[in-house]
Amino acid sequence: MPKHQSETFPEDPDFLPPARRRRARRILAPLDVDERSLILDQIARRASPSFDFFLFSSTCGLVMGIGLLLDSPALLVLGAVFAPVMAPIAGMALGTVVGSVQHFLRSLAGLLIGCFLVFLGGWITGFVAKLLTQNNVTMKLSQAHIHAQISWIGFFVLTVGAGLTMAAMLGSERNAIAPSIALAYELYLPLTIAGFGLASGQPFLWPDGLVVFALHLAWSVLSGVIVLALYGFRPLTLFGYTVSGALILVGITLMIGLSGAGAVVGGKIGLPTPVPSATLTLTPTLSPTITPIPPTSTPTFTPTRTLKPTSTHTPTPTATPVIAIVSAPGTEGILLRATPGGSIIKSYLNGIAMQILPENFILNGMMWVHVIAPDGAEGWILQSLLATPTLSP
Repeated sequence: MPKHQSETFPEDPDFLPPARRRRARRILAPLDVDERSLILDQIARRASPSFDFFLFSSTCGLVMGIGLLLDSPALLVLGAVFAPVMAPIAGMALGTVVGSVQHFLRSLAGLLIGCFLVFLGGWITGFVAKLLTQNNVTMKLSQAHIHAQISWIGFFVLTVGAGLTMAAMLGSERNAIAPSIALAYELYLPLTIAGFGLASGQPFLWPDGLVVFALHLAWSVLSGVIVLALYGFRPLTLFGYTVSGALILVGITLMIGLSGAGAVVGGKIGLPTPVPSATLTLTPTLSPTITPIPPTSTPTFTPTRTLKPTSTHTPTPTATPVIAIVSAPGTEGILLRATPGGSIIKSYLNGIAMQILPENFILNGMMWVHVIAPDGAEGWILQSLLATPTLSP
């Protein structure tokens, strides 16, 4: 009989070394072998992706892509509602804890297929956006740029959604529907943005969205492992500790990225567009030199008849427009905003000429200038991202 239990549940405490047996018994919610085996079997069945999982994943990607195209937050939330229960995340966490490489890879493969369908939905809508741009249709895409960045708010929503989804999967899959919406929002939306950016060619969307998705995926699995540990399922095999350690390293990398340091910031991927510190080059201005005039004798003027002057037309000088070139070191271009630091209108690549208008505004110690783009779009850009040609005196 003990041999049969060992085959059903490989981490039977009766067959573990004494040190691991003591660690297995130090749990918050003690469960016997039969209870643990039953819960693990239930989660394993629910974590296996079905046809509905792939169908709703593709629907979610299309709806979110349309939401990005129309810059509608409501459609983005609706896309998350269409998303299936993110049960493969629970399956990956389960495979990590019990040390089952086969179960971990099966859940990961099912999740990646669903992610590919979501990515495809974003690619389709991004291709439509490219066609509209070629027809001179202006799109804001502010929601796409916001969710292609790592943020504390998104990280918090992801942690809560993944933790509650894992906790609900321990009881009933029906209870996991609500928290799974938050989890799908933080996982599927960056992936949709990546596909959208790849097809549309918009800067700062690809591969930024893909990096954010990868970090969110690793952190969501780690959150599921933590919840299982609180319920008494601890990694007791080398595979469990190895994957958990790798996930913790990814989590640390995520924390470094959120703090504004490390390779993520150095590569300017998945973070807000940085403002480069430009080096000011002083152009010398020629100062007029006063040449003294030596005194001369005062002549005696003979009164003469004064002629009536003829009126002449004095031409009014026309101001020469000031032209500046887009120059953002380390990036592909800049973002044109409706107001200083406000919503995004369009993006332009380096080398584009902008006409500088007289208005300027200082916000948080940085100078914003009013410009007109070659296509007629009017907005505000940081002065440090523009290079003004030096005029000859």
